[in-house]
Amino acid sequence: MTPDTTPAELEQALADAAAAAPALGASEPAVRAGWIRAVADALDAAADELVPIAMRESSLPEPRLRGEVARSSGQLRMFADVLAEGSLLEVVIDTADANAKPVPRPDLRRVLVPLGPVLVFAASNFPFAFSVCGGDTASALAAGCPVIVKAHPGHPELSLRTAEVMIEALRVAGAPAGTLNLIQGFDVGVTALKDPRITAAGFTGSVPAGKALHEIAVTRPEPIPFYGELGSLNPVFVTQAAVDARGKDIATGYVGSFTLGVGQFCTKPGLLFLPAGHGLQDQLTEAAGGVAEAPMLNDRIKEGFASGLDRLQKVEGVRVWASGGATLLQTTVAELLSRQDEILEECFGPVSIVVEYNGVDELRAAVEAFEGNLTATLHAESSDTKLAGELLPLLTARAGRVLWNGWPTGVAVSWAQHHGGPFPSTVGSIHTSVGVTAARRFQRPVAYQDTPDAVLPAVLKDSNPAGISRRVNGVVTTGEVSR
Repeated sequence: MTPDTTPAELEQALADAAAAAPALGASEPAVRAGWIRAVADALDAAADELVPIAMRESSLPEPRLRGEVARSSGQLRMFADVLAEGSLLEVVIDTADANAKPVPRPDLRRVLVPLGPVLVFAASNFPFAFSVCGGDTASALAAGCPVIVKAHPGHPELSLRTAEVMIEALRVAGAPAGTLNLIQGFDVGVTALKDPRITAAGFTGSVPAGKALHEIAVTRPEPIPFYGELGSLNPVFVTQAAVDARGKDIATGYVGSFTLGVGQFCTKPGLLFLPAGHGLQDQLTEAAGGVAEAPMLNDRIKEGFASGLDRLQKVEGVRVWASGGATLLQTTVAELLSRQDEILEECFGPVSIVVEYNGVDELRAAVEAFEGNLTATLHAESSDTKLAGELLPLLTARAGRVLWNGWPTGVAVSWAQHHGGPFPSTVGSIHTSVGVTAARRFQRPVAYQDTPDAVLPAVLKDSNPAGISRRVNGVVTTGEVSR
């Protein structure tokens, strides 16, 4: 068993992070990008060592874990590219205009700067992509923030070795000492969150834990932003036209999605809404019955799943359609609406509920029953244009990502991705934890007014020595500022 971080070790990690913050934040974009690429290269080089450790601690298969390493290193390189190009800093320059109305305009130059040391609470279900080398760490480093990762107890050895690989890569590349560190232990993480040197925190985990940590973060003497991803049901709504056109494909796609990764994805579709008389029960139960049993991430998650499944099966009006490697339950919209608190509670694992609706009014009422989610999906056909036009705004109000004729498991790392949503899916719906703009969580804007060019940060100077992308007087350019 990996021992908890001692108070002395925690103090050293916090002091090192605070000491590294000025140099890391002042580093030129291309230099910082080089440090991040070095970490990506080191992770790829260490995959043959890290993946077996992850297999032993998480029970996840080798192909999945190797894919996660590639996703993590690719994500780091994406941030490095965007950082070097300049978009991550969102530089905006409005040169002075003595003729501006109603009053002359001063010279204004705006840039995003790092908040300072960031505390990241690693997740259990993605030992690489949402853990020590995951998106929170990558985006915070790209923003120029030192990172202290609180390791997840589900994979302590992997966390330690991954951190060692990353820290050594940063050292060799020339990054400031203290740019990255790792701590272990529940109470240690809480103590770190309360420390005034921590300026922001990222979290992926359960609703109760996330709410408790969020409360600590926002009630400190100096409150800090806490970006928590908590829980999501990810409902999928299917029209009659879609059932008629491709019902069998929808059935198999749904079972494949909710059982992917043994149902341990935060984007697992927890409910599938089908029109009454859909005729897909046989296909659904056959597909679910064909799913082999597989180990879950750890005993704690396995016990939580068993408890949640037992609770759902005891809800009046909920019936079991299939059980085994995957459990498929069934109910109706009428029964769901009468027992929302019992049915609309996430159960993390290979279980999902088919909910049958009668008519458009019940379908609309089903959509409106939901709180915030990471995703919401609509399966429809071209003949459903009017209905889709009514439903999409309702889905948009309740989800951070709205899918058309797809499945929510799988979150592409890209510029346009948004992995977040209204509460309780997150406690920061205006931000994402995946994609380029994830770095925005750990930055704040500063505007310099009438500041001499000689003392401005390099990215704001007239000559644009870094050659980054900037918006000057409303026009995006990589050239010099003309006055």
